[in-house]
Amino acid sequence: MTEPESRSKAPLFTRPVVLLAFTAFASMFGFQLLLSVVPLYADTVGGGSSGAGLATGVFMLTTVLTQIQMPRILARFGYTVALTAGLLFLGVPAFLYPFAGDLPGIIGITLLRGMGFGAITVVFAALFAELAPPERRGETLGLLGLAITVPTIFSNSLGLWLSDRFGFETGFLLGGLLPLLGLGAILGIRRSVPYSRADAGAGFLAGLRRAPLRRLALLFCSTTMAAGVIITFLPLAEPGSGAFSAAGALLVFGVVTAVSRWWAGRYGDRNDARLLLAPGLVACAVGVAIITQGGLVMLAGAAIFGAGFGTLTNATLVLTMQRVSKSEYGLGSTLWNAAFDSGTGIGAFVFGFVVSAMGFTWAFMLCAALVASALVLVFQDYAYSVTGKGE
Repeated sequence: MTEPESRSKAPLFTRPVVLLAFTAFASMFGFQLLLSVVPLYADTVGGGSSGAGLATGVFMLTTVLTQIQMPRILARFGYTVALTAGLLFLGVPAFLYPFAGDLPGIIGITLLRGMGFGAITVVFAALFAELAPPERRGETLGLLGLAITVPTIFSNSLGLWLSDRFGFETGFLLGGLLPLLGLGAILGIRRSVPYSRADAGAGFLAGLRRAPLRRLALLFCSTTMAAGVIITFLPLAEPGSGAFSAAGALLVFGVVTAVSRWWAGRYGDRNDARLLLAPGLVACAVGVAIITQGGLVMLAGAAIFGAGFGTLTNATLVLTMQRVSKSEYGLGSTLWNAAFDSGTGIGAFVFGFVVSAMGFTWAFMLCAALVASALVLVFQDYAYSVTGKGE
């Protein structure tokens, strides 16, 4: 039997994988539904633009702080307990937003939801790697990419529309209910997952001290930083709602990202996923550099960046999981997710000052240069792999 034939017989859509994909889709739908609604609500109750920014900042801060604790949490409680708690923390507090009344109340609720989001993002990546057939791990992680990326295409706009049409309460109700739908799916996957697969001794900082993992985290962080810049500032640079607006460009970005994540998974299963790193970085750099030019060029930039971003999202996750033992999937997922969310937040925060000082075009050009500079990490990674050092 040839190698391709043996791969084709490995089932991908097993019952646990399908249930986990449903849980990821539902929870990310609920998260994305409120991503723009909560800042708007904070502004409406008197928090102003600073309150809106604080709500998002607190959410991302607690998300990252929770993520870096997840290896030890998984070692103590296991995957299913951590996932159950994460879904509850993400979903239930959303029902309390209508009763908050002021900014401190909104911040407190958002803090709890950030803890839940940090937990589930780590568990999803680790569990998908755990449940995947070894020879189809990249494609399985690509399926995770589809499950968590597709909601980003339309749920942000849907949340704003629901709040405008029916009031904030409707958005909060759905945003809280959707993550809780995954609780039923946990019953269908818990027997397929060992109680605990994380290594209690492998903490976040210990993982960062490993050069092969650190290189991937820094490389991916540079890319998510660029994504944070685009998502935050492109709507300000190209306002409006037409096809050639930021809304149209972000739609193209979301669709292409989802498709390229799945494609990169299939490619990585059949080839060395490291071959995707350099092309992915180049595509991201080019996309960021031209996306502020407007018109068709802007849409092309969004598509090019989406292709590179989706490719790197999958490739870096696959490579990270390859560089940890099976008992350390929680650690690998933690490093990757922390790079994702911290990069997004850093990009939005730091480049706010850059945009004020240099304008949109030059700020995006500088961001493109920073992404391109990460090619040094790719060359270092290849050199260490060839010589056997640092691996």
